Amino acid sequence: MARRGQTLEIYPPEGFGPPKCRQGHARSADTTLPPGTEVFSADNHISLSEDIFYDRAPASLRDRVPRVVYRDDAWNLVAGDRQFLPKEFTGVLTQYDPLPGSSTGALDDRLAQLESDGVTRELAFANALMALLYYPDTEVREFCFRVYNEYLAALQERAPGRFYGVGLINWWDSDGARRTLQELKSYGVRTFVLPLKPGNGPDGKPLDYNGPAMAGVWDAIEEAGLPIAHHIGESPLSAPCATNTYAVGMIHNVASFREMFGRYVLTGLLDRHPTLRIGWFEGGINWVPAALQDAEHMYASFRHMLDTELEHDIAYYWDKHMYSSFMYDPLGLELVDRIGIDKIMWSSDFPHNESTFGYSEKSLAAVVDAVGPQQAVRVVSTNVAEFLGLKS
Repeated sequence: MARRGQTLEIYPPEGFGPPKCRQGHARSADTTLPPGTEVFSADNHISLSEDIFYDRAPASLRDRVPRVVYRDDAWNLVAGDRQFLPKEFTGVLTQYDPLPGSSTGALDDRLAQLESDGVTRELAFANALMALLYYPDTEVREFCFRVYNEYLAALQERAPGRFYGVGLINWWDSDGARRTLQELKSYGVRTFVLPLKPGNGPDGKPLDYNGPAMAGVWDAIEEAGLPIAHHIGESPLSAPCATNTYAVGMIHNVASFREMFGRYVLTGLLDRHPTLRIGWFEGGINWVPAALQDAEHMYASFRHMLDTELEHDIAYYWDKHMYSSFMYDPLGLELVDRIGIDKIMWSSDFPHNESTFGYSEKSLAAVVDAVGPQQAVRVVSTNVAEFLGLKS
């Protein structure tokens, strides 16, 4: 098993540098994966680079929808003079948006970049578009989500079997959830982002994923049969940070799953909706054993105070319902027997700063070293296909 001194060898003294200055080395590397393995990244990202909301908006919405603009080396959303993403976040986009293939308008370049890095297939989340998750105009929010889902379907058709997009749904009312999920499914989009925090409803009141008012939303998700994708990135720092803000922010963000994880395993939600499938993306896998251990302890400690009894032990909910993705996680791979080899999904996270782009062959080799070539195929290819309901 890898130890801390060994894991640091993958990091060059000067760091990896911005993704826009990296390149893949797959052709000159040997990951020791079995011949013919199609590496399937479970978590990549793509910047929207076409003004689809304005172009497709009816007259009644045209002055309310955001515009897609390229400004200061970053693809952003704007409404009038206001940018949706703050300058601090835009600074991250400038590190990879100039890279050919990082955006939706350069799909062929993207496939070539991924191939150069040894990646054949991908599941792609949005970038700046995620700023719309809590947009207060819910009519515009749903309209934009539906337009984006249709647009994703067209991208998938251009790269069949290689590009899969992550859609967006209405989660704030049950009728809207059913409507957007049915449409999403009809397009062939196979999963969708559900925010870690539900935010406020159209009435301005906080939503409760575990409350009776949201039961219809969970019913609609279960009826659709599509897996849920939870992703890091919704938790800004709670206080200013004068130096190295980006790195501190990411350390904070990769620990953001705990609350939603607790809602699934400690509230009876998965007993009421026993066919849900849930994926946790970009937070690594080493958090899983600790979260399971803590949930088991809290369940035992507070069981006499609970108002809802669980039908199963805590580990059952992980084993039956959940998956998690990672980029480079030697500690998590040491704990794979506790997590489950069929529950972990390797990802490149292309083209983010923390992505393995430019050294994916080393990350993939670390998987083979940890679990062996045959089991590695599950981790780097088969598991995400199963999560998405694709035929192997």
